[in-house]
Amino acid sequence: MLNLIRNELMKIFKRPGTYVMIGLIILLTIVTGIFIKYANDHTEVPQGHDWKAELVAQNENYKKDIEEFKNNNPMLVKNLERNIAINEYRIEHNLSPNEKYTMWGFIEDSAQNIQVIGMFVIIIAAGIVASEFSWGTVKLLLIRPIKRSKILAAKYMTVFIFGAILLAISFLFSAISGALLFGMPEAPVPHLAYMNGEVVEQPMGVYLLIYYGLNSIDIIMLATMAFMISAVFRNNSLAIGISLFLLLMGGNLTQLLALKFDWAKYILFANTRLMDYFNGEPMVEGMTLTFSVVMLAIYFCLFHFLALYIFKKRDVAA
Repeated sequence: MLNLIRNELMKIFKRPGTYVMIGLIILLTIVTGIFIKYANDHTEVPQGHDWKAELVAQNENYKKDIEEFKNNNPMLVKNLERNIAINEYRIEHNLSPNEKYTMWGFIEDSAQNIQVIGMFVIIIAAGIVASEFSWGTVKLLLIRPIKRSKILAAKYMTVFIFGAILLAISFLFSAISGALLFGMPEAPVPHLAYMNGEVVEQPMGVYLLIYYGLNSIDIIMLATMAFMISAVFRNNSLAIGISLFLLLMGGNLTQLLALKFDWAKYILFANTRLMDYFNGEPMVEGMTLTFSVVMLAIYFCLFHFLALYIFKKRDVAA
């Protein structure tokens, strides 16, 4: 298995396009840093004003909004309740919201790169099986005394490892760029998360690792879907097209359906936003973290079952 994975990784990293992908991620991080640096140089952190009074006033406005929308917009109400709880926690524990922008903030803002990484991983996942058929090399691959299931597993693990490498590059380069452009925080500043109706403090490093990890669920699931389509239809263009469309639009379409129908909670993209369970509310009222994990597991197993079943049955003699 390890030799198969190593061979697949060698194929990927022999392509010039792979280094173009890495270069684009680094370039995007640099450009983002320059824009934020320019904006921050023209914005000063408020000093010496009564931030506690401001938060108290904000909470009063939030409470009025809750009374206005409590009967027709429950999701907005829950978000407002979260904001009130965090503001009260800040007041009680003397944690000012007016913090200087540092490396931690830039790493969090650079998480927008995850969607770009998702596009690159989908391209690799869509072609890693289909290209073997289009190039005719699948015959050479299958005549070896290795089970088809093992070959397919090695290819999928290669996609997963490639995605992890891109995420690691993005995270580490964001940390280095953030430290150089914005500096390190003078004192540890916790992240305030709202979980199960309570505000909890998390170390920023731990929070950002969780943040990147959970926001990568879309990549994992859509790359798995692209991999399945590639194996089933032997068409990388179809796999790329469908998967990229769902990456860009799947969440928005599901959110629109969730406003009208409870069954929207069974759609894949209603369950990929696991970060909502830590920083907000789920897309459909009544959903739980356990429910979403189970649904993701079902979709994950279904994609792999279809890919393996069709790949094992496919006749490549012609």
